[in-house]
Amino acid sequence: MLKYITHRPLWVNMTSAIVLMVFLFVLFIISLNFLTHHGRSRSVPLVVGKSFAEAQKILDKQGFDIVIQDSVYVDTLPPMAVIKQVPESDAVVKVNRTVYLTLNRSKPPMIDMPNLIGYSYRNAEVNLANAGLKVGDTIYKADFAKNSVLDQLFKGEHISPGTKIQMGSPIALVLGTGVGETQFNVPNLVGWTYGEAKAKLEGYSLNILVVQADPSVKDTLSAYIYRQDPPRFDEEGKPLRIRTGQLISVWLSAEKPTPPGDSTTNNQIQQ
Repeated sequence: MLKYITHRPLWVNMTSAIVLMVFLFVLFIISLNFLTHHGRSRSVPLVVGKSFAEAQKILDKQGFDIVIQDSVYVDTLPPMAVIKQVPESDAVVKVNRTVYLTLNRSKPPMIDMPNLIGYSYRNAEVNLANAGLKVGDTIYKADFAKNSVLDQLFKGEHISPGTKIQMGSPIALVLGTGVGETQFNVPNLVGWTYGEAKAKLEGYSLNILVVQADPSVKDTLSAYIYRQDPPRFDEEGKPLRIRTGQLISVWLSAEKPTPPGDSTTNNQIQQ
């Protein structure tokens, strides 16, 4: 072969090389048109909102390839529904083009419950939305912090921050009503157990705040109150008044304090 080429005139070899290059170039152009489906295009059908099975059937029928690009969760859409498509519907593309789909998850993901206690209702609402949760029932409780979140509930039970919960779950919020107009004489809680005082005062929409418990206290509910603020009387011996929703701070001890002389009358809440 080499001898055949070298014994031919130079101009013959050059002409042959040029003809071969032109032939390969034309062959490449023709094959490129075939491979890229030049001049063959169609509109992308609308599959957003359809189930994945239905979308797959429509796209396959029209010659499009499918790739699932992502999955998110939207509780208002059916599981495995198409949320987004790229290219969008009615876009004119070449045949055999790949359509990328974003699907709705079949099951909601588990997320961490945020801490809403102490937030205003508006801020709690925003935080729930950002976390992918819903505001459920709103329950009002007498407390000086008006419209402040006192507790967060899921299915009627307190849910701690960081607890795993399904996205889209409703969270009930316990909100403070603020200080009410109804007034009472400050009750004398000294000598009561914390459990007794808490149960009795809840009926009058008064709240207890434990400031300090002695190291000897093992069970808070059965511990005794030996100090309170505000006290029942002022420095002049006049009864102090308190409104619904206000707090009474208490100090606890494992030992029962000596009851005051007027324990019978002082333990009555007078309006």
